[in-house]
Amino acid sequence: MKKALVTGGAGGIGEAISRRLAKDGYFVYINYSRSKEKAEKIALEINGQAVQFDISDTDAVKKAIKDIGTLDLLVNNAGISEIELFTSISQKSADSILNVNLKGTMNCARAVLKDMINRKSGNIINISSMWGQCGASCEVDYSASKAGIIGFTKALAKEVAPSGIRVNCIAPGFIMTEMNRRFSEDDLELIREEIPLGIFGEPRHIADAAAFLASDKSEYITGQVLAVNGGMVI
Repeated sequence: MKKALVTGGAGGIGEAISRRLAKDGYFVYINYSRSKEKAEKIALEINGQAVQFDISDTDAVKKAIKDIGTLDLLVNNAGISEIELFTSISQKSADSILNVNLKGTMNCARAVLKDMINRKSGNIINISSMWGQCGASCEVDYSASKAGIIGFTKALAKEVAPSGIRVNCIAPGFIMTEMNRRFSEDDLELIREEIPLGIFGEPRHIADAAAFLASDKSEYITGQVLAVNGGMVI
């Protein structure tokens, strides 16, 4: 059985990806930082395993990956955001966004790659954002971190391709998760009007994209950004 690690696996998108990969035959390790109860519940339901570690902590990541052992697939999904003016956001929040979103993604990839390179087999899927493609006002640090993930994906894909490892990226649009339910009905309607398909994305849409990139159907695809945004960014 193939093994996958999904970081932030207890969140809306992470849960959908974890469930879909399990359905497709993967044994899934569900990483979480604080959502222990939810992660363990999901793991029980999909016959996977919940694993706690902070992806921004390099040593913690190394230890966790060593304990897990061989992985066929890494999905770097964990991320945080904050809506605030660039000149007003606290330094602590700005540092956290970069440390979790970009450094955390790189930490996890670095930790799994030695074994993947030795085996000449492996697959890494990074979750970016449409704001990493075009930028978002009042989410400058977040946009920068997600743009960094896109650059990281392209560079790493070139470096590890000779070892038979694929690295791709998904850039979700406005996905209706708990985080986005904080918007008022009026704000949601304004956002909907900006989406050419006229509907909000759902976690399952990202899970479907991840399942494709995790499968042999995408065996000749690497270093790419798959935009799942209803046409909001083209």
